[in-house]
Amino acid sequence: MKQFAALYRNLDQTTSTNRKLQALVDYFSGADPQDALWTIALFSHRRPRRTVTTTLLRQWAAESSGIPLWLFEASYDMVGDLAEAIALVTPPAEGPPTGKTIKDWIRLMQDLKDAEEEEKRMVILQAWRELDQDERFLFNKLITGGFRIGVSQKMVTKALSRVLNMEENAIAHRLMGNWTPDTTTYHDLFHSDSVLDDQSKPYPFYLAYALDFEPQELGPLEEWAAERKWDGIRGQYIQRGGHWFLWSRGEELVSDKFPELETLMEVLPPGTVLDGEIMPWKDETPMNFADLQKRIGRKNVSKKLMVEIPVIFKAYDLLEWKGQDVRERSYRERRNILDPLITALPSHFPIRLSPIVPANAWDELIAIRARAREEYCEGLMLKRWDSVYGTGRKKGDWWKWKIDPLTIDAVMIYAQRGHGRRASLFTDFTFAVLDGEQLVPFAKAYSGLTDAEFAEVNAFIRPNTLERFGPVAVVKPELVFEIAFEGIQASSRHKSGIALRFPRIKRWRKDKLRKEANTFQDLQQMLEMYG
Repeated sequence: MKQFAALYRNLDQTTSTNRKLQALVDYFSGADPQDALWTIALFSHRRPRRTVTTTLLRQWAAESSGIPLWLFEASYDMVGDLAEAIALVTPPAEGPPTGKTIKDWIRLMQDLKDAEEEEKRMVILQAWRELDQDERFLFNKLITGGFRIGVSQKMVTKALSRVLNMEENAIAHRLMGNWTPDTTTYHDLFHSDSVLDDQSKPYPFYLAYALDFEPQELGPLEEWAAERKWDGIRGQYIQRGGHWFLWSRGEELVSDKFPELETLMEVLPPGTVLDGEIMPWKDETPMNFADLQKRIGRKNVSKKLMVEIPVIFKAYDLLEWKGQDVRERSYRERRNILDPLITALPSHFPIRLSPIVPANAWDELIAIRARAREEYCEGLMLKRWDSVYGTGRKKGDWWKWKIDPLTIDAVMIYAQRGHGRRASLFTDFTFAVLDGEQLVPFAKAYSGLTDAEFAEVNAFIRPNTLERFGPVAVVKPELVFEIAFEGIQASSRHKSGIALRFPRIKRWRKDKLRKEANTFQDLQQMLEMYG
């Protein structure tokens, strides 16, 4: 565990990309293969399942530290992170280091799955006694399921490429799919052909950068293809060896959530891999993204739900054709195969082509983008005709050109402390709009302010807190913020009856008083227009 803890410290204590990369290279060069495998899994969000509840961990932390539970809870509230709070209050390690590595501790956690509560208690208390503070913190992060670190998959791929002397694209492809350290080994993952023979294995997704300059700067329009940016779930449809698979961009196998796509096996040839968007679709019109979320949240998708919220696969790229990887071919070549393939299919099959948007000048595309909401999309994608299908996010060939977000001015009414480095600051805010003299809460947001603005807002909150409910402060409703969001829909789960998509703080409206904020009626009008 000491080696893993040292890596975590090295990564957490620097913002330098080169230093992080070197820390990863050093670690993977010397780590035990199974420890390296678990580290790769953790960095790619393949965390072990939680086997102990946080309620029990809080009780045992208070017991271990010899303090009342209420005092631990108050400490937790102040620190803002359960793993850190436990690591701080529990006593220092007893005796010499155990020599257990990351794989040993994860195996110990997994073995607690079916254990009785008292056995779990004894194992956890003993673990806290054996580990030093940094190691306890990481152990707690793992057992609570809250392990995260600011290292991209691309950086891990680059480090492994240097250590293994393999192409980054080959590493990225091997890291895709439904593997875990319990189902494969380090050797099989990187040195065996069997991992690539897995018929379900997707390709790494190619990602676009946001266009933050005038599109004319990209050069002649004839070098670019434009298509609509759909609001669905990015996915890969794979048909190989008489089976079909559907993967989300988050590397989750979601075939069982959308069983109607199985019918595509009747019309698509074996050895076909498509990139596209999973979308709720009815009467040849996109439905709301909130409808799609109803499908995602169900363990079993009923026939009734499939009728109420049917889905299609909106195809916009071809990655494999007749069993051959075609990602190195130009986008134009890939579309020349894809377009006639999809357009020739009968309309009762749940697949549609994402067509190229025709335009003769950038000004035409600017006007088309401005009407994006009328087309039920988020803007346009711009792809260079001669571009290959790359790996990860690269600047130059693919750009997402989204429409400006919807905005509304709202009053901050609640504040809650953040987590980790921001545990001492109020960073999570609840906002409301005016309904006569009442304030109607409708959204939460925690991003969009600078560090200096967060400090200034906190300076206001502390002397203007009216009440406290646990970690939540009820704040004097005076500060007005402009809230940006991508979409709006009716919601029975929210008291306001309205839910926003991706709300965030756009700016602090210091020029506005509470009475100048938007009203609930304004919000309802936006729902009628854009919901």
